[in-house]
Amino acid sequence: MSTAELPCYTLINVLGDSEAQSDQKLAEDLEKGDLRVKTDALKRVIQQILNGEKMPSLLMVIIKFLMPLDEHTIKKLLLIFWEIVPKTGQDGKLLQEMILVCDAYRKDLQHPNEYIRGSTLRFLCKLKEAELLEPLMPAIRNCLEHRHSYVRRNAVMAIYTIYRNFDFLIPDAPELVHTFLEQEQDASCKRSAFMMLIHVDQERALEYLSTCIDQVNTFGDILQLVIVELIYKVCHANPAERSRFIRCIYNLLNSSSPAVRYEAAGTLVTLSSAPTAVKSAASCYIELIVKESDNNVKLIVLDRLVALKDNPSHEKVLRELVMDILRVLSSPDPEVRKKTLQLVLDLVTSRNIHEVVAVLKKEVTKTHNDSEHEDVGGYRQMLVRTLHTCSVKFPDVAVSIVPLLMEFLGDSNEQAAFDVLVFVREAVQRFEQLKPVIMEKLLENFHTIKTVKIHRHALWIMGEYANSKQDILDVMEEIKKGLGDVPIVDDEMRRAAGDVTEGSEQGASQTSGGQRLVTADGTYATQSALSTPGITSLTKKDDEKRPPLRQYLLDGEFFVGAAVACTLTKLALRYLDMEEDKEKQNVFCANCMLIMASILHLGKSGLPKKIITDDDVDRISLCVRVVAERVPVMKNIFTVECRNSLSSMLDANKRVEEEKHTKADIEKALAIQVDDPIPFMQLLAKSDSGITEDQFALALSQAVGSTGKKDDELVGSKLNKVAQLTGFSDPVYAEAYVNVNQYDIVLDLLIVNQTSDTLQNVTLELATLGDLKLVEKPQPIMLGPNDFSNIKANVKVSSTENGIIFGNIVYDVSGGAGDRNCVVLNDIHIDIMDYIVPASCTDSEFRQMWAEFEWENKVTVNTNITDLREYLDHLIASTNMKCLTPDKALAGECGFMAANLYARSIFGEDALANVSIEKPSDQSGPSVTGHVRIRAKSQGMALSLGDKINLSQKKVTK
Repeated sequence: MSTAELPCYTLINVLGDSEAQSDQKLAEDLEKGDLRVKTDALKRVIQQILNGEKMPSLLMVIIKFLMPLDEHTIKKLLLIFWEIVPKTGQDGKLLQEMILVCDAYRKDLQHPNEYIRGSTLRFLCKLKEAELLEPLMPAIRNCLEHRHSYVRRNAVMAIYTIYRNFDFLIPDAPELVHTFLEQEQDASCKRSAFMMLIHVDQERALEYLSTCIDQVNTFGDILQLVIVELIYKVCHANPAERSRFIRCIYNLLNSSSPAVRYEAAGTLVTLSSAPTAVKSAASCYIELIVKESDNNVKLIVLDRLVALKDNPSHEKVLRELVMDILRVLSSPDPEVRKKTLQLVLDLVTSRNIHEVVAVLKKEVTKTHNDSEHEDVGGYRQMLVRTLHTCSVKFPDVAVSIVPLLMEFLGDSNEQAAFDVLVFVREAVQRFEQLKPVIMEKLLENFHTIKTVKIHRHALWIMGEYANSKQDILDVMEEIKKGLGDVPIVDDEMRRAAGDVTEGSEQGASQTSGGQRLVTADGTYATQSALSTPGITSLTKKDDEKRPPLRQYLLDGEFFVGAAVACTLTKLALRYLDMEEDKEKQNVFCANCMLIMASILHLGKSGLPKKIITDDDVDRISLCVRVVAERVPVMKNIFTVECRNSLSSMLDANKRVEEEKHTKADIEKALAIQVDDPIPFMQLLAKSDSGITEDQFALALSQAVGSTGKKDDELVGSKLNKVAQLTGFSDPVYAEAYVNVNQYDIVLDLLIVNQTSDTLQNVTLELATLGDLKLVEKPQPIMLGPNDFSNIKANVKVSSTENGIIFGNIVYDVSGGAGDRNCVVLNDIHIDIMDYIVPASCTDSEFRQMWAEFEWENKVTVNTNITDLREYLDHLIASTNMKCLTPDKALAGECGFMAANLYARSIFGEDALANVSIEKPSDQSGPSVTGHVRIRAKSQGMALSLGDKINLSQKKVTK
C-alpha cells in the first residue's frame, strides 16, 4: 500500500522550509527534553512521517516516554501520530508495539476527564485495524452510559463507524443504539443515534419514530432535520408509507427552526400534490422569505416558489397566494424584488388583478417619498414595467394606473420616466377611452420633465395624439413656453446685450463701435463691443432662467429641435382640417414655420455649444416645406402612417410575447409517455432524471459540483477533460482531470512511477497565470517501484478570463546521489467558456452598457463558413452568448447581417458583442467577411472572449 492510500482526516499545515532532523536527535529530545521540547519534537516527527518517512525506531521511544504523560497538547498530538503512523510491518501483520498502544487507549477510554474520553472515541472512528479495536469494545460500550453528552455522542459515532467497517466486532450495534435512543435526553446524542439507525437499520429508526411521532415538535432542530430526511427517503422508496408520516411533516412546518421548515416544505411538496399540501408548503416558503434577513436565503426560497409555479398542477394554488407573495416587496434587495415581481406577473389573473395593482400603486407612491435607499429609482422602474405589463394583459386596470404613473414624468431617474412614457405610448394607442385623460395629464406634467430624452418622446406623443382643436392649441402653447421668445437668436442677443449694459446709458453701446456681423446662414446680427466678449459667460450665468427646450438647443441638442419640428408639422396639418377660417390657418402655420426657422437659424448662428448636424437640418427643412406646400402624400405620411407604424411595432412585440408564453406552456405540458426510455443515472445526464431523483442525493451532488452543465454531458465524459501532463517515456507519468466548479478548479492528478526505483519527496509544484490562485501547496509523497498515487490541487478563480496552470514534478531517487530530478509538465489552459452563461437584457440596457464599458476588442472574421446565419449560429454556440436581435430582423438574404450578442459571467460581469458581417459578391474571395466588436468592463474579459472567438471561427469538417 502506498503512503497516499493511508487515510489522514486531520488537516495539518506543514511548513515547507522546516529542516528534517535525524532519528537520533528526535529520540533524544523525546526522551530527555522538557514538555516544550517534547512537544516540538513530536510535531517534527509527525511532519516527517507525512512527508513519507517511516521512522520505525521512534515508535518505542514515543510509547515509553510520551504515552504516560497527561499533558493535553501531547495527547492531542499523539492522536494525530497514531492516526498516520504505519501500524503494520513488512509482512502486513500488526506491529507488536500496538498492543501497548491499545492498552493505553483502553485506559484513556476510562479516564475521568470527559474531553480525553471523547477525543479518544473520535480518534477510534479513523482506525481501520480490527485487531486494534477488538480489545476496546467493552470500554466503548461503557462510554454510552457516561454522564457527559460529549462522550456519549462520540461513543455512538464510534460504534456506528466500527459497525459499518467491522460489523463482527459489535453485531448487536443497532439494538444497542436503539435502546440508547429510547433512554437518551440530549438532542445531539439522539441525533447521532437516530442518524446511525437510518443508515444501518431503517426499520428500527421507523419503529422509534412511530413511538414518538406526536412529540416531534418538542425535539431539537438538528434531530428534526434528520427525521425529515428519513421520512423523505422512506416515502420516496415506498410511496405506500406516505399517509403514515404526512401528518408529521405538516407538524414540522410549524417548527421554530427556519431550516426545518424549509426542508419540511420541500419534502411535503414531493410527497403530496394535494392543493392543501401545496398551499401549506408555499405559505411556509413565503413566511421564510419575509422573516429571514439574509438575501441569499430569500433568493433560494424564491427559486423554490418559482419551481412550484412551473408545475401546472400547482400554479392554480399559488395564484390564491399572490397577495402574500407581494409582502416580499418589503425586502430592500433589488434582486429579491425583481424576482418577486416576475413571479407575481406570472401568477396574476383577472380575479386578483385589481388587488395586485392596488398594492403596486401603493409601492410606487412609497418610492416617491423614499430618499433613504440608493436604488429607489431602479425599484420604481421595475414597478412601472410591472404595471405596464398588467395593463396590457388586463386593459380594465389601465384607467386607474395611467393617471398615477404620469406623475413620475419628472423623475430624476431617466430610465423610470422613459418606462412611464413607453407605457403611456402603448396605452394611448390601445385604449381609445384613455386618450383624453392621458393628454390632459401629459400637458399638466410637461413642465416637470427634466431630461431631453423624455421631452423628445413626450413631444412625439403629444403631436401624434392631439386630435381636438383645443388639444392642438394647448400643445402649441406648451412648445412656445418651452422655447421662449422667438426668433431665438435675436432674443439671445438682446438678453446678452441687456445684461451687460444694464445700468448704463442707452446710447453707450450705440457709440462704442458697434459691429454688424453676417451669420453662417447669411442673416445679419448686430453685436455690441461691450457684449461680445461676455456672451459665453452670460449664457452660462443665465442657464437656470432659460426655458427647458431652449436650453437643450443652446447645449447643442438639436435632435430635440427636429422632434419639435415634426410635432409642429403634425399639429399644423391636423389644425388645417379642423379650422375653416383661412386667416387662422395661415397664422398657425406661420407660427409653426417661424419656430422651425428660428431653430435652424440658432443652429447655424454659432451661439450653441455644438453646431446643428446635417441630419437635423434636413429634417427641420423638410418639415418647413411640408407645412408650406401641404402636399397630400406628405400629409398622409405625417398624420396616418406614423401611427400605423407604431401599431405594427406594438402588435409585433405582443406576438413575440405570446409566442414565448405559448412555447413555455407547451414545454410545461409535455408528459412522460409509456414508451419513453427509462433514465439510468450512469448513462444519462443527471438533469434527465427529473423529479423522481432523490432530492437529498441531488442536493449533495450539486454541493460538490458534480452535476453537468449541459443535458448531453454524460457521466463518462469526464474522460474528455483529462489532460496529459508528461510523456509516456518520462520517469514519472502524470495526467490531470480538470473539474471546473463555479469559483474554484479542482485538479485531480494521477502520478505514476514508471521506474523500478523508489521515488522520495515527490513534489508537485504548480504556478498560475491570470486571475487564478493556488489555494494550498500539495504535500510531498513517496512512490514505490511502478507505484501510482492521486494528488488533488485546488485553484481559486476570481474573474472571467483565460488562465494557464503550469509547473513541474520534482523527486529524489532513493539511494541516488546528486541534485533533485525534475519533470516539466504541459500547460493546462482554463477555458473562459466554463464561466460564461447566456443572458438577456433590453435594447436600452444594451446601448447603455455599450456606451459605459471602456474596453473594446475588435476581431476580424476569418472563417470557412459560407452562410451568414450559419456563421452567427456557430459563433453563438462557441461563445455561450445569446443573440438579442430577433429572428425576424435576421431573416432574409440581403448580403449583410448585424446582430447584438450578450452574456454574463458567474461573477456578474457583462460581455457585449456586435457582429457585423457580409457575404461578398465576388464568390472567389473569402466566404464571410466583417468584424466582431466585443465590449466588457474588464480588459481580461474582452481579450479572453476575443481569443475564444478567434480560435473557434472556422468550422471543423468531420
